[in-house]
Amino acid sequence: MSPSSPRSPRIPVVVLAGFLGSGKTTLLNHLLLHRAGNRIGVIVNDFGSIEIDAMTVSGQVGSTVSLGGGCLCCAVDASELDTYLETLTRPSARLDVIVIEASGLAEPQELVRMILASDNPHILYGGLVEVVDAAEFEATRERHPEIGRHLAVADLVVLNKTDRAGDEQCARVRQAVAETGSTAAVVPATYGRIDPELLFDPALRPDGEEKARQLTFEDLYLEERAREDGDGHGGHLHTAYESVDFESEVPMDPRRLMRFLDSRPEGLYRIKGCVDFGAGDPGNAYGVHAVGGFLRFTPTPWTRGEPKRTQLVLIGSGIDAPALRKELESCRAEEAQAEEAQAGEAQAGETAQDAAHERAMWGVLRFVQQPGDEDA
Repeated sequence: MSPSSPRSPRIPVVVLAGFLGSGKTTLLNHLLLHRAGNRIGVIVNDFGSIEIDAMTVSGQVGSTVSLGGGCLCCAVDASELDTYLETLTRPSARLDVIVIEASGLAEPQELVRMILASDNPHILYGGLVEVVDAAEFEATRERHPEIGRHLAVADLVVLNKTDRAGDEQCARVRQAVAETGSTAAVVPATYGRIDPELLFDPALRPDGEEKARQLTFEDLYLEERAREDGDGHGGHLHTAYESVDFESEVPMDPRRLMRFLDSRPEGLYRIKGCVDFGAGDPGNAYGVHAVGGFLRFTPTPWTRGEPKRTQLVLIGSGIDAPALRKELESCRAEEAQAEEAQAGEAQAGETAQDAAHERAMWGVLRFVQQPGDEDA
């Protein structure tokens, strides 16, 4: 099974926030033009009677819901948001990801709370992306001192308009982000151009669609961009972040892996894939979805004949790839058992070992959603 295999069919919901003029709509349009094969549903939350942002993105996405009449977090309660999410998660919509473009005056933390409190079984929290105008950061902070609170709860900070800001100003903004206590990944961008893989996985297409099809607007646009750039990398967007692949045929030790997940380093934004806990739960593969501080495990029975192994992909900015891989290697069950034996801590007897495995799995099971539970 590859890390992108659809263990869970739930649709990630990404909150795109930032103060007026930061470049949220520009970034959204960029994502719509570089969808990586995904079908994106958009909830556009305009502030004001003339919904310019909604008109900007209309026609570029299959399902656009515009929420006018004020700030989403103030004018729409959780039950009303659920109505819109229910519309976008219907099987007929066939969406892969949903993006909520928040009003420039919205409270991002409240938007996140609404998503986590939703009863919709088809959605999954996809992260809070805060877009910052690097060139106008000081002026924005003077007008909106609450920006510090917004940055503190963000899972990913897009440092936009870096071409206008310069290295010294960008360094000051990064320092301001760090001073909020945030460990979010900070990704530089110009014109909102970030790699979509930061937010969602490339779709596995076609899924029953005709393999030979007419070129879409996205195809033509990307071909033109490739010619302008002189290659197919679209301005090398992937250089703004790092990706670490990890695979193990040996089961993972649940206690050690949870220690690793509980102390994720600064800049590590997403973790996705599947974990084999071996004797901890020999019947299930545990799909893992982590974004920022959010963590969820989804147990699914192994498919007959499927090799039992752990496959993870870690995505972030400014991360130490060799160190992360070494930490994950130390989470293998055989490594843990060897160290316990050397320290004289290994328990004797099959019954005692089974009990130890069961206790070790408690930390994992805390992050498995039970029916009727609200996300934490």
